[in-house]
Order: sequence, then C-alpha cells, then structure tokens
Amino acid sequence: MSSSERVIEIMARLRDPDQGCPWDIEQDFASIAPYTIEEAYEVADAIQRNDLADLRDELGDLLLQVVYHARMAQECGAFDFEDVVKGICDKMVRRHPHVFGDTKIDDAASQSRAWERIKAAERPTGQHDRSQLDGITRGLPALLRAGKLGRRAARVGFDWPDVHGVIAKLREEIQEIETELEAASGADATSGSVDGSPLEQEIGDLMFGVANLCRHCGVDPERALSRGNAKFERRFRAMEEVLQKTGRKLDETGVDELEILWQAVKADER
Repeated sequence: MSSSERVIEIMARLRDPDQGCPWDIEQDFASIAPYTIEEAYEVADAIQRNDLADLRDELGDLLLQVVYHARMAQECGAFDFEDVVKGICDKMVRRHPHVFGDTKIDDAASQSRAWERIKAAERPTGQHDRSQLDGITRGLPALLRAGKLGRRAARVGFDWPDVHGVIAKLREEIQEIETELEAASGADATSGSVDGSPLEQEIGDLMFGVANLCRHCGVDPERALSRGNAKFERRFRAMEEVLQKTGRKLDETGVDELEILWQAVKADER
C-alpha cells in the first residue's frame, strides 16, 4: 500500500460512523475550513523560517486537510480524492499548452497573460462578460485580495502609469484622512458605524493603495507586512530586555526615553 493510499484509508477509518473517532465523525466542510486555512498559514510560516523539516510536517498537515474534505465529499456522493487529483492534473496540462502542447511562450509575463485567458475561457457560459473581477475569492485575507483586485484592473488598463502615480495617490489619501480627523472630534472619528465611518473608509482606501504600491514595486504585500511585524516584535522585545536588565518596565518609562531606546535598538541591528 502506498503512503497516499494509506492516508486515504486512515481518514476513512476516522470517519467511520460505527468505529471512527467521535470528533472526526461530527465535522463537516464548514467546521474543518478554519483548520485548512490555519494549516496553509503554518506552511507559509515554515517557509519564511526556512525550516524544511517543519515544512515537511506542515505540508503533511495541509495534505490531510485535502484528504479530509475529499472524504466528506465522497460520503455525500459528490467526488473523492482521485477526482481531486485528476482535476488538478487535467487543469495543469490544460493551462500549460506551451509545455504539454505546441503553443510558444516567450517569457513568464506572457505565460501569466496566457494563464488568465485560459482561466477566463474555462468559466461557465454566461460568465465571460460579467466582470473582470469575477472569480477573486471573497474569503481571501483583505490585503491579498486587494493585490488581486489591482492586478485584474491593471490588465484592462485601469492602473497608474508608474509607481510615482501610486505614491501621489497615497499622499492624497493621507490628506483625506487628515481632513476627516480635523472634521470630527476624537470620539466621533474613532467610533465608526455599521457601514464604516468616513475615517475608516479613508484608511481603507490608503491600505488599498499600499497594496497597489506593493504590486508596482514587485513586493508581496503579505510577506512585506509579515516581515514588518517580525521586525517590530524583535525591536520591541529588545527594548524590554534592555529595561529589564536595569529593573525597569516599559510602562514606567517616558515616551521620549522610549524613543531614544528604540533608535538605539535599531542602530544595534545595523
């Protein structure tokens, strides 16, 4: 028995209504979906840490999620794991005619354009002319989806001519945020509403612009923010360590001194 066959059999045993695991039996697509997303993020984390041993384990966990969903689909007569594998094999061959056929592709950019044309042709009849933005999953993290929306719009020419245009737009959005702050009291500016306060909307526009700045600069926004988070955490912890050595705490230190300490921590990293 191959390892692939074994993991499928293990999942079938876990889901067996008579002798399976009570927890696994109770699950459905909706309850398992959060674990699937979590495992994908853990794969990305292992890659970022360049931990290949952990990456192997996390890929196994992610594969189990695929097997889990396929098993539940098989139980309701929709499809099984083999259908999933066959589907992705057929899709990869179909979307790479330059590898598996006679089509000529000059470079990666040409391949990306061809990929999107093939994807558009695969959409069900009647969906081709609805919107250029169709098919962008709403469940994506907001920053990732912003990048995809920007790329789709750019394909039909709705884009800034260069990165300088994006930067000018960001300056405009910051000015609009400042205007909202001046027009509202502190309490009103931060209270928001069901539909989102004007300030929230302007900040959202700024963040969308940042995602497009990343696109124009060839930077992955999720990775950039993740690294920014890691940098902030590293420096903040370093400040805590410096203060702890002198028996002091952050909340007992003035803001001016904290800024000096922050700059010192930054300098030590150079």
